[in-house]
Amino acid sequence: MAGSETPPPGVNINVPHSARIYDYWLGGKDNFNIDRQVGEAMIQAIPSLRYMAGENRKFVHRAARDIVAKEGITQFLDIGTGIPTRPNLHEIAQGVDPSTRVVYVDNDPIVLVHARALMRSTAEGRSEYISADIRDVSSILNEPALLDTLDLTKPVGLTLIAILMLLADEDDPWGKVDALRDALPSGSCLAITHPTGDFNRAEMDAAVTAANAGGLTLVDRGKDDVARFFGDWEMLDPGLVPVSAWRPEDPSVDPKAAYYWAGVARKP
Repeated sequence: MAGSETPPPGVNINVPHSARIYDYWLGGKDNFNIDRQVGEAMIQAIPSLRYMAGENRKFVHRAARDIVAKEGITQFLDIGTGIPTRPNLHEIAQGVDPSTRVVYVDNDPIVLVHARALMRSTAEGRSEYISADIRDVSSILNEPALLDTLDLTKPVGLTLIAILMLLADEDDPWGKVDALRDALPSGSCLAITHPTGDFNRAEMDAAVTAANAGGLTLVDRGKDDVARFFGDWEMLDPGLVPVSAWRPEDPSVDPKAAYYWAGVARKP
């Protein structure tokens, strides 16, 4: 859509959206001028932002693979899905166990269009998409499509990838995650990535300023505040670490080159 500014129904092309900015960073075409403007302003602040977006996606693949293969979980709730970028979470998970079921959640109509067209499940598993916002946890947990797809009496892999940064402290993001954790049974896993200024304060401050100037809420958080999202769940090895350092396939990668904290925890 980079060549045309004609949006699908329900899309305001005068307001930037995190999913479309992320799509721009990843080289996608499902973004508009306002998204590219904010995306470029943030790249001016952090020149390696595209690299960081890629590292974030690699974490999703590693975490999903291990949650299925090592934790035995075959159903996922992915909130803040973003525009599909192959391989998607369900493709990674179903590559380990074809019966895996995944429910994707996002609040951008463009994501809905692409999710319905591209997120094809295996015959043994299932892939569903619901339009909802993490600010209203009950609307997610009570959505019929979710309840029809996932069995909430059995362990679930909850993934919150670069989404909590969009909630200001006054939105009580910790309370929202608490409610999600409370809804899941023992043995469930929670995977989170969150941008931080801990590795480069000046660049992150400039990126936050650029995002806010473009009308986008962006909150970076330090390690302690990110750790709070996991509550009393047991952190899996290697704990809460830079995103590139979580069970890396290439140990030579600079762990602090991508400004995200990342971790996976299991409910006791």
